Amino acid sequence: MDLDYERDIAIDHQALDVEWVRQPDLMRRYSEHAALAKKRADELKEQLEVIRAQLDREVRSNPAAFGLDKVTESAIQSTILLQEEYQRASQELIDARYESEIAAVAVRALDQKKTALENLVKLMAAAYFAGPATP
Repeated sequence: MDLDYERDIAIDHQALDVEWVRQPDLMRRYSEHAALAKKRADELKEQLEVIRAQLDREVRSNPAAFGLDKVTESAIQSTILLQEEYQRASQELIDARYESEIAAVAVRALDQKKTALENLVKLMAAAYFAGPATP
């Protein structure tokens, strides 16, 4: 998907007809991108939960391998948080959530572009952009 936010959000007020023709496709493409980003974040959240469950089972089955003398819920949860695999998956989820938010912001910006286009058309119809009139 070829998305260029800076280009796509810009409005050429000299070509409002072209902007209006492009707007629905832009909205579709960015909405699709946002949905895919959210799906990715949801999948990574699920993966993180699986990793947490696997690590929980490993720590409970062999606490000494993780340096635990006393097995408590707090110690197990802290040990899970310290595992590299968990930290890596957690960071991937954080990054995916960020990308999902940025994609959602782009969709909202395109919705604002639609409103701006509507208002520019109203201004054009009211001859706002016309040159000075000679009496």
